[in-house]
Formats: sequence, C-alpha cells, structure tokens
Amino acid sequence: MKLLRVGAPGEERPAVRTDAGLLLDLSSVTPDIDSVFLSSGGVDRARTAVTAGKLPELDADGLRIGPPVTRPGKVVCVGLNYRDHAAETGAAIPERPVVFMKDPGTVVGAYDEVLIPRGSVKTDWEVELAVVIGRRARYLDGPDAAHEVIAGFAVSHDVSEREFQLEYSPQWDLGKSCETFNPLGPWLVTADEVADPQNLGLRLSVNGVKRQDGNTRDMIFPVARLVAYLSQYMVLEPGDVINTGTPAGVALGLPGTPYLRPGDTVELEIDGLGGQRQTFAPA
Repeated sequence: MKLLRVGAPGEERPAVRTDAGLLLDLSSVTPDIDSVFLSSGGVDRARTAVTAGKLPELDADGLRIGPPVTRPGKVVCVGLNYRDHAAETGAAIPERPVVFMKDPGTVVGAYDEVLIPRGSVKTDWEVELAVVIGRRARYLDGPDAAHEVIAGFAVSHDVSEREFQLEYSPQWDLGKSCETFNPLGPWLVTADEVADPQNLGLRLSVNGVKRQDGNTRDMIFPVARLVAYLSQYMVLEPGDVINTGTPAGVALGLPGTPYLRPGDTVELEIDGLGGQRQTFAPA
C-alpha cells in the first residue's frame, strides 16, 4: 500500500493511494499515521479496510500532501554510503557506517517549499532512500531480523548546507538540521510492495538538469545491514526514519559547485516510490 497524510500543516489526515490513483480517507481506521498505527497492526487494518471497499474517496484536487508519517522521534542519517559519492567528495570508503542525526523538525512534505538558511552560500541536494521503522528494534540479530522491523520506504531529500556542515563544526548537524531540510514522501510504500530495496533507481534534477542518477545496489552498506547495525547502538522506534545515503552528483562534487539559490526547483524520484518537487526560497 501507499500510505500518506494530506491537508494543511498540522491538520493532515491519513489516507491511502490506490493502484488506480484514487485517494481514500483512512480516518475511520486511525487518527494518524504514527508510531501507534505502525506498531499496532495498523497497516493490516488499513489493507482490510481498502479491500472491504468502504473507505470514502477524497478529492485530491488542490490538496496538500504532507509527510507520510507524523514527526518522527528521530531521523538517523548515513553518510558516504555510495562509493561514487565518497569519491566525489574526496572521502575514503568508510569501514563502518558514518552515522549522524538530523533534527526531526526538518521533515516536511514532498512538495513543500524549502528554505535556504540565512547566510547560506552552499545549500546542496541529496536524493536518498528512506526507511521507516514499524516495530521497536534493539540489538537485532543480523540483517534477516532487520526486515521484520521495516514498515516501508519513501523518497527522502536530505538537503544539506555544506559550509555549516563541513566548516563550522567537526560534526555535521549544523548543516543538516536547518528548517525544511528533509522533504519526505509523497507516500510511505509498505515493505511488501518493495521486492528488492537494493535495486532501486534514484534520480534528481535541478532546474531540469539531471544531477544524480544512481541505484541502491551501489550502497556500501545495504538497508538491512544498516538497520541491524544501528540497533546495536540505539533503540529504533516505530516511525523513526533512516536516510540511507546519496549517490554521486551533489553540488559539492560538481565542477563549479552549483549550489542552490532562491527560485531553483529540484525534482527527485525513486523507482516505485514516487517523486518530489520543491522550489527553494530564502528563509
């Protein structure tokens, strides 16, 4: 299924997008797509309701699509997880996952406006596969166990300010946690619909010019291994988001470093997970 949340910021209602493109109101099943819904069999209840054919249809015309899950407890990010991206930034191939945290408040809808921070001259793009956790996970016993705690997958835009990230602090958080810096969605595709998360094409363009064109098979640390690894060092809760890294093609690694400016439009997509589009504006 494709689960999403629609409506004005702070007023989103849960919905399902059918294979035929219809938008169905899920409010009779759950008040929201959140940790309670994910951890209590909500996906199965939603699927049963869709099959029963009793969910009312929503008029999608002019309806904002918000983040597909409520504000997560945490957003865990993995840096330098594609060999070509590590190479373009001049970094060595990591022997262990490079892990950092991103402010959960950065999560916005897939088509929401993204704000370039005041004083920024190096705002950059990164298309990423996001993993959404569906069951509490601690000390998982390897990748096989990791599959059991994944609720689904989504497109994530890990927007970054490189000067803040790399020059202002030895840690990366300053350049990753600016407001609106993590568009997510448009929907959460449940894990059963993604046959192989390690064979998904990722693409991103800026003002119509293709900048990133990669595939998740090129990850250094695959999805299941990442989830199992992270569970050894933190408890993963339902609704938590894991950004799994980006392929080559970011502004930091391109000739002339063409960082984003107000008015620029970024479009990104991942096979089977949908697409996003944001226009950038000054904060």
